[in-house]
Amino acid sequence: MRQLIRWVDGWLRKRLGVFEFSQDADCLVRLRISRLGRRVDLPTDALPAGSIILEIHLWNEHIPPIPPLGPDIAWASRAGRLFLRSLRSAALYVRHLEGNARPLAVVATTVLVPFGDPSGARSFFTRLGFHLIPAHNPVGRFGEFWENFYTWYLMWAYNAASLRTKQLLRIRRTEAWIPFDEFLRRYASDPQPM
Repeated sequence: MRQLIRWVDGWLRKRLGVFEFSQDADCLVRLRISRLGRRVDLPTDALPAGSIILEIHLWNEHIPPIPPLGPDIAWASRAGRLFLRSLRSAALYVRHLEGNARPLAVVATTVLVPFGDPSGARSFFTRLGFHLIPAHNPVGRFGEFWENFYTWYLMWAYNAASLRTKQLLRIRRTEAWIPFDEFLRRYASDPQPM
């Protein structure tokens, strides 16, 4: 069953245009360039529907395995360092996009930070420069259910210990946004401490 889910995941990534930009086994993200389906208001500006955006997708096969008793400080520290390094690699890869191919913003949609949750994961994304808003599914609750169903099975297939804190019907997503120029300023220049 896990092989079937991984095959479907690969097929969907290919169909949606999610691509691997790095050969680094420690890179935790893949990318996709797409168009925004709705207007998004950020603290600094508004992104009109149709804007080009850069999507960050977790590379499930590269996420460090969660310990059997759940994430601990060592796991969180390692995953955080790898994620930051992955953001830097992504920024260096996309920094030369110009003209019609240049995104206005970068977004990562995640179940790791349910919107409104005051956890450390929320402050981690904020320190990285991302603005968090509730995720928007264009099909509403019906779409959310099937997205959650698929997400739950992905977690089971790639990192089953992550299910200890996730219940299928309670999964909530958050969108983490950062303007593209800010993303490049933070991550395509010399490494800065967090």
